[in-house]
Amino acid sequence: MAQDVLCEVNNCVHWSHGNQCAADKIYVISHKGKQADRQEETDCKTFEPS
Repeated sequence: MAQDVLCEVNNCVHWSHGNQCAADKIYVISHKGKQADRQEETDCKTFEPS
């Protein structure tokens, strides 16, 4: 599991110094339902299909 979650949206309430995300949970979505084929179909920059 990732130790650091990065965020570049510095006006988010969960944004923390060093572009760290301080949220308790992370919510990632696919724009195509429950599956995606490419990163561009998600709101996750680190998405890789399994």
